[in-house]
Amino acid sequence: MTDRPTGDSGQAFPIYITVVAGLLFLAFAYFAVGQAAATRNGAQTAADAAALAAAQDARDQLRDGWLEVILDPDAWERFLSAEGYTAALACERAETFAAKNDADLWGDGCVRLPLGEEGFKVQVRTRYTVGASLIPGTERQHATAEATAVLEPRCTFSAPAPTEDPGTDPEPEPQPTPTEPVPILGLSCDGDPWEIDPERPRLPTAADLFTVRLAD
Repeated sequence: MTDRPTGDSGQAFPIYITVVAGLLFLAFAYFAVGQAAATRNGAQTAADAAALAAAQDARDQLRDGWLEVILDPDAWERFLSAEGYTAALACERAETFAAKNDADLWGDGCVRLPLGEEGFKVQVRTRYTVGASLIPGTERQHATAEATAVLEPRCTFSAPAPTEDPGTDPEPEPQPTPTEPVPILGLSCDGDPWEIDPERPRLPTAADLFTVRLAD
């Protein structure tokens, strides 16, 4: 007598199809999440780079401005305190670095921090979308991010107090005006003194003058 096939194989086939469909759905979901995370990370990288670029450009401006008045210590303050720079020029640098990371300034764009802090807050949006045509509904979804970079002075200047003449002559003879510039003392960066010799200057770099970092 010939055995008749049971119905087990016929019943298992729909279950198999359901399991495979579930696995495919999970794989697709993981792919979508991964794509979204990668796009967000790209946006944050672009924002960080743009904010740092703006702050570094401001730092370069400050050192250049300081060098222009290097023989006039009375004019140093606005540069050493990180105030004497043009924010618009720094934000142009931010825009350039955002573009290098395939993003554009977005929302408030690039703005100088309020009084009391020096630096920039930058918002960007990616030029590419989360999933393009691979994930329905994400063809027009871009990632956005923001970052803040601060500019912190590392140097201070205190002009040395003039020395008093201990002589008893109430009307000392006028001293001849020196023909050669004398070294400028009183500049200190992170506790290290710098002597500015006008004839053979050894000057702090932009990194010596200011710290640039991303704010938490």
